[in-house]
Order: sequence, then C-alpha cells, then structure tokens
Amino acid sequence: NAICIPKYYLMCSSSSDPRSLCRLSQACKRIYMFISRDAVWRKIAKDIINTGMTRQGIDLCPSIPLKDRVRVSHNWIHGVCRKEVLLKWKINLLPWIQLDCDVLYLSQAANISAYHLRAEGGKLQNNRVALFSGHQEDVCRFTLTDTHLISAGGDSKIIVHDRGNDYSVEYYGHNQEVNCIDCKGGVIVSGSRDKTAKIWALAPDRFGQCLHTIPTYDRVWSVAISPSLCNFVTGTACCENFAPLRIWDTQRCHLVSCLGTEFRRGAGVLDIAYESPFQLLTCGYDTFIRYWDLRVCSRKCVMEWEEPHDSALYCIKTDKNHMIASGSSYYGVVRFWDKRQTRCLQMFQLAPTTSSPVYSLCFNTTHLYAALASVLYSLDFRTAASHQRWL
Repeated sequence: NAICIPKYYLMCSSSSDPRSLCRLSQACKRIYMFISRDAVWRKIAKDIINTGMTRQGIDLCPSIPLKDRVRVSHNWIHGVCRKEVLLKWKINLLPWIQLDCDVLYLSQAANISAYHLRAEGGKLQNNRVALFSGHQEDVCRFTLTDTHLISAGGDSKIIVHDRGNDYSVEYYGHNQEVNCIDCKGGVIVSGSRDKTAKIWALAPDRFGQCLHTIPTYDRVWSVAISPSLCNFVTGTACCENFAPLRIWDTQRCHLVSCLGTEFRRGAGVLDIAYESPFQLLTCGYDTFIRYWDLRVCSRKCVMEWEEPHDSALYCIKTDKNHMIASGSSYYGVVRFWDKRQTRCLQMFQLAPTTSSPVYSLCFNTTHLYAALASVLYSLDFRTAASHQRWL
C-alpha cells in the first residue's frame, strides 16, 4: 500500500535534520517504517563522521541500518563511549593490529593472533581462532589480503601466511629488520632499516621472488601502495639529504615525485594511509597529520593538523570520508579529527599513568581498538547516553 508522507517530512528530509526525523518517526507506525529506510538517511550519513559512507557515496557497511549508524556517529562526535581493557600482557611490546570484519588480528612479539569479536559487545572471544608464527624476532608490521596475511619482522624476514591453512612461505632479501609492509593486487612492497624498499610477487609460481630493489638511502619506516596499483609511497626517517616522502612507479621502479619540501631533520614518516589513488594522509615524528592531493600539487599538502601537545604521531586511520583517528606517542592519547575543522574533534587519554604510545589503532562504525605497549583497549560508541539529545 502506498504511504502518504506529510509535507513536513519532506521538509525535514531535505534539510537533513536528524532530530526532526526522529521526532517525526514517533507520529505513527507507517511514518516510522518509512523514515527507517536507508534512502532517507543517506545524505545525512554522508555529511557526518564514521557512518560507513565514503566520500564517493559507497556504503561500506550495508548490513547495518543507516539510521543506527547516524545515531552512533553522534556519539563519536561528542566523545560518548565506554572504555574497556580487552587484553593485557606482562612485558612491553610494539604491537600492531588489523581489523577484518569480525576478526581482530594482533601481533605480540614474534606471533600474530586472530580473535573473533563477540557480536553483542565487540569484546574478544576467549580463545583465539588462529595463530601465525615463524619469526625469530618481533613482528614489526603485517598486512591482510583476502587470502593471505603477510608479516614483516625484526629478523629481516617476510612471511606470507595462507589464512585458510597452515601453509606459509618465507621471503629473504633484506639485511636488517623489515619495518613495514603492504600488499595489493598481487604485489608486496616492503621497507627496511637497510635503506631499501623491495617489490615482491604474491603468486604461487613466484613465491619468494624479489622483483625489484629500490635504494632509498635512508631507513624506511612506512610504505603504502596506491589503490590504482601504479605507484607506491615510502616514508623514511629523514636523517639523510633526501625527502622523507617519495612516490615510486611500481612497474619501472623509478622516482615519480617527492611530497613536500623543507622537512626538518628527523621528521620521519611513521604511517601512510591512501584514501584514493590521488589522496593520502601521512603522520610521523614532526607531530603533523598531512593531507596530500596529487591532482593539485605534490610539493605542498592541501591540509595539515598539528598534535596540540607536540607529540609524535605513530599511526592514523581514516573513515574514507571526513574523520581521521590518530595515535600519539605519550599516555595512550587517541584523537579524532574532522577534516573540515582545524582543531581536534575529540581526545581520549587511554593510559594517563603510563607513558605508552598508541602503536596501532583501527575502528569500525561502533568500536575503536587501540594497542599500547602492554594493553589492548576498546572504545564502544554504541552507548545510548546521548540518545536523548536527538529527541
């Protein structure tokens, strides 16, 4: 049956007013059902942070109603959440985490564990579902594909693990610890303390084969492959007379361009995140998050945000729309940034009594996970504490 929608509803929808829509939904069951449709909330969801809607309008979480995601986004904006300790360990480590749907991957020393997240609370299930090992020293970084987990270690090895079984292949080529790793489209890029970046093949007939070695003349702290697969970026320590951010051609391995100018000595780049083939975010020891648009200019970033307490930034993640989350070098500080604003949106001090960096973080539309030196935290934003602000 056709539903007659009042003119007032159409006015509320066009003005993108969540509070008015929520009040109107209480009028009757039919209007409630209509307003619960994703189509009503799509424009609103695209204009606020971390709803799973990208800048291009792609829905990354279609199984969750947009109305619910908009409500939870309200909690992210206002910092309304519940902090919980998910795991603790006795010695200080340099952990790295990755989130793949409902599975959280965590590196601890030489091993990587996989845990299922409980649907009702975002907590880890008691028993891990997989363990990936093989390194003789600590895992520095790892990355995930649909079929593989690729880890880089302090023992100068790269290990490609099959996520479906116990099969793994070791790659040798670097002379010192492998600090960073990325993989897309069957290509692996690694960066090492030995001042080189290497390109490897992820193919059954070419496992372990190094395709190219690129001398960077500086220690490599971070790498990221463009979504177009045509090039990749290296972030180095900035201890030599070379730009710390350089773009390389994946096929020909020649230098395409350098990002930025006049970086101060020691302004190493610790993390890189692509949002599109032309847009990427970087952070590091110089306390800045920088937003680069290669279509505009490679010599100067289009936007930048400075950590207010002059702390190095160890990691960043983006919702591919408006929000950036960063992890700082002291007291477990996590900050949220809205790209449309110059100041920090929210700040959470996860470890006020210990001077631990946030070594890694990741998030979905309801939870943020942060790994410190000896503890794994979660922030749950599904609380209904701010629901009354809607009404």
